Amino acid sequence: MSLPEDILARLVTEARQDMQRRRALITQDDLERAIHAHTPKDFVGALRRPGLAVIAEMKQRTPSMGVLAEDYRPAQLARVYTEGGAAAISVLTHMASFGGRPEHIEAARLATELPILRKDFVTDPYEVGEARAAGADAVLLIVAALDQQRLAELLRVALSRGIAALVEVHDENEVNVAVEAGAQVIGVNNRDLRTFKVDLGLTERLRRVIPADVVLVSESGIHTAEDARRMREAGADAVLVGESLMRADDPAARIREIASA
Repeated sequence: MSLPEDILARLVTEARQDMQRRRALITQDDLERAIHAHTPKDFVGALRRPGLAVIAEMKQRTPSMGVLAEDYRPAQLARVYTEGGAAAISVLTHMASFGGRPEHIEAARLATELPILRKDFVTDPYEVGEARAAGADAVLLIVAALDQQRLAELLRVALSRGIAALVEVHDENEVNVAVEAGAQVIGVNNRDLRTFKVDLGLTERLRRVIPADVVLVSESGIHTAEDARRMREAGADAVLVGESLMRADDPAARIREIASA
């Protein structure tokens, strides 16, 4: 499947457009009630467990690989991921390119007690509150999609909303921006969101510039126990795995295999 040279800009635009649509459908009072109805779970603590923590991701499709699940059932996947020993669950909520929506978090939340990460191209404080309202315990913030001021603002909003933030980076400069903004959890995306090319060596190269007290998550391109072992030996505390699980005949067994690396 051919991709534009800079897909990130399109994904961010799509996310903003869909946010505006959703925002018009709920009052601020109703949103606040939903926010306070969910008591956030300890996402960061879950990733600090002994061994390699697995953030198991669910997504209906991707721009590069197309449809991953014709019959997409977030609640069922959440149960299977929990049985497999995942430390946390990542739910794609980007509609246009990934087939996701915040309601998928709600469905997953009913099926698991694990911490849930809202995976999207978040650029607005509204989306942080919306994440907790849906039942999420953390939100993804992508440095490449945000300027430094907006990143710091969104981290403050996440703190005020009582949820964690996984701050995603792809090079040394972005690591510096994330650390300066106060990120407690940094995810190194081995996939370049501008070209969708994958390089597992990126986690190995960036580990040395990420402070030891920051939780390190290696994202994308992790398909086997060997890949996971390589990331653990590079210093990753956790790995985020999606495509491999969505394509697996037995996702629970795949999680156990990766976690034991």
